[in-house]
Amino acid sequence: MSTFIARLLAIAITAFAVAGNAAAQNPPPVTCQNCGVVQSVNTYQERGQASGVGIVAGGVLGGVLGHQIGSGRGNTVATIAGAGLGAVAGNQVEKNVNTKTKWTIAIRMDNGATRTFNYGNPPTVVAGDRVKLVDGGKRLALVAP
Repeated sequence: MSTFIARLLAIAITAFAVAGNAAAQNPPPVTCQNCGVVQSVNTYQERGQASGVGIVAGGVLGGVLGHQIGSGRGNTVATIAGAGLGAVAGNQVEKNVNTKTKWTIAIRMDNGATRTFNYGNPPTVVAGDRVKLVDGGKRLALVAP
C-alpha cells in the first residue's frame, strides 16, 4: 500500500510542477484597471458667474449717462432707463469677462467603458494616447502602448 501512496504522491508532484512551469512560461496578461485610450479632446467655454458688481457699476454708469439727456420728466425717464440698461449690460459684460475655457476628454477604458473627464487646464494628451487615470482621473499619465 505504501508503494501505491508513493506513486500517487509522485504523480501529484509532477502534475504541480508541470502546471507551475506552464504558468511561469505563459503568465496571464497584465490588465490595468485604470488604463484606456483617449478617444477625443474637446474645448468648450464655461460662462462666468456674475457677482453683482457688473449690475451695480453698469447701473450707475447708465444712470449718469441717462441723466445727461433732456430736462424735467424726460431727464428722469432717461436716467431710469439708462440705469436699467446699464445694469443689464454691466451684468453681461461681467459674465463675459469671467468666461473660462475648459477641456473635455473622453477615454475608452480597457474594460470597454467610456469615461469623460473635464479639466480647467490644457491637457497634455491627444486622441489616440494610451493613459492611466491618476487620483481617480484628476490627472492623466501617459502609458507605453
